[in-house]
Amino acid sequence: MELHDENPFKIRAIEGTANALDALSFPVSEIERSGLPDRTGLSKTAAAKVAELLDTGTFPELRHLLEITPPGVVEMLNIKGIGPKKIRALWRDLGIESAEQLREAAEKDLVSKLKGFGKKTQDSILEALEFAGQSKGKLLYPQAESLAEQLCQQLRDGLKIEKVAVAGEIRRRLETVETVRLVAATDRPAQAHLLLNSLDGLTANPHRSGPFAWRGTATESGVQVEVLLTTAEAFTTELFLNSAAEEHLNEPLPGVQGHGGGAPATLRQWARRETFQQEEALYEKAGLQYIVPELREGLGEIELAAEQKLPRLLEDSDLRGSLHNHSTYSDGNHSLREMATFLRDHNYEYLGICDHSQAAHYANGLGVERVRQQHQEIDKLNAELAPFRIFKGIESDILSDGSLDYPSDVLASFDFIVASVHSNLKMDERKATERLLRAIENPYTTMLGHPTGRLLLRRQGYPIDYKAVIDACTKHQVIIEINSNPWRLDLDWRWVRYAHDQGVMLSINPDAHHTDGYADMRYGVLMGRKGFLTKEMTFNAKSVDEAAAYFEKRKAGITPPLEYKKSLFE
Repeated sequence: MELHDENPFKIRAIEGTANALDALSFPVSEIERSGLPDRTGLSKTAAAKVAELLDTGTFPELRHLLEITPPGVVEMLNIKGIGPKKIRALWRDLGIESAEQLREAAEKDLVSKLKGFGKKTQDSILEALEFAGQSKGKLLYPQAESLAEQLCQQLRDGLKIEKVAVAGEIRRRLETVETVRLVAATDRPAQAHLLLNSLDGLTANPHRSGPFAWRGTATESGVQVEVLLTTAEAFTTELFLNSAAEEHLNEPLPGVQGHGGGAPATLRQWARRETFQQEEALYEKAGLQYIVPELREGLGEIELAAEQKLPRLLEDSDLRGSLHNHSTYSDGNHSLREMATFLRDHNYEYLGICDHSQAAHYANGLGVERVRQQHQEIDKLNAELAPFRIFKGIESDILSDGSLDYPSDVLASFDFIVASVHSNLKMDERKATERLLRAIENPYTTMLGHPTGRLLLRRQGYPIDYKAVIDACTKHQVIIEINSNPWRLDLDWRWVRYAHDQGVMLSINPDAHHTDGYADMRYGVLMGRKGFLTKEMTFNAKSVDEAAAYFEKRKAGITPPLEYKKSLFE
């Protein structure tokens, strides 16, 4: 509607409907169609649109808009950094109807000459298009995992076979996936090809396929799909060889000679020497401690395994609480009580509530009075829900100069503070690093939230000097979160081991805005495991009493400035 410059009141009405649906704490699809207005608060007109959308996937106004808008223009709405009004200008004034045409126009310096654009906007568009191009044909880990598991089940059911497994990047738990790879044991490879060719949502690539390998793409996402067909006897070997980075497979094994006493053997060579029924047996025969698939990256894990020094890695069951979560006080979908009781009923010991601070106007950030109200509600809920506990937290914006949102007397009222950057993300490495360092030095900062602000496959994070940031967290005893939202997974797993080795505690934080969001902690655990994270170095593996004692001790060590001696909360 904005692309076509429609009535702004109608646009706001549609936005209001979308926001109302987004704020519901239950799936709208579960509501009887006739009860939509009463249960959702929508007008009858809006409820009728929602009902039709639920039943048919569309409604007349949407169909009309899509019919009169070139598909490429609709796709351009996904480009980060430019909204519908700018896309309308590009379309109407320059005749641009696709991302490729936009790239060509920007490279010819035509975009900067349009009113309201300029050189800076043009450069941002080129940067966004470059990132979008690099992200094409990739999936987030959960999306890839879901696709792979669906294909596994279809192969089991269609071929009546048991030995089918997910391999490749998904089994190694990479945060984004370019190739969904499976290994299947069958004595009927031709039938497997026929089955895969018949599946909806897959497009075969005969030129890249062979008798024992089906290759193609998932039609909707463009992600590569590869199904390797093997015998039951060779299944374990093929699964192993397709579940490790090349650096892991080709690294010389300490103290293991190759055939004829030559160069040291590699795991690739070792796997070909004999038939193994379990991967554990392969590692044991090679004189190594078993290496789980997520560690098979060629980053020193073989040397540690040869010395039997691989640590026991963090597991989902180690987590005792969930920190950094949002409620309806800011931009969450569930109330504080709902967020707390859900965790309690799933056998967790504590909730850290971290609604947005006042600078985050777009997310209904909490002013001082609403902080006070929330703290009063937390006190009542803690008395009612004990021994379960809600810790009083806040996601305090790191402002442009590195200071934290709220004055010190307000900051002092929280049990803990997650400090995060949400605004002015266009920074070079020096500016971004300095901004984080100043926030880390603030005595009220308990935890650093999503350190780079990245959104995987959507937006690059701002560049930071990881070592400087992690070293500062060591010095000031600031915890770093692994934000477990699949779009973030930030801190990047490649820096988890360095943080771990420097003695920095990490926290697996879901950044949940809905009770369903707690499940995202699983992805944070997987990323932590890739970085050798242990239970001992994971903050929210602490018990409720241990977490409370940590927060109290840290707060006791803070000396407030003189001008903030009297608290607003007294």
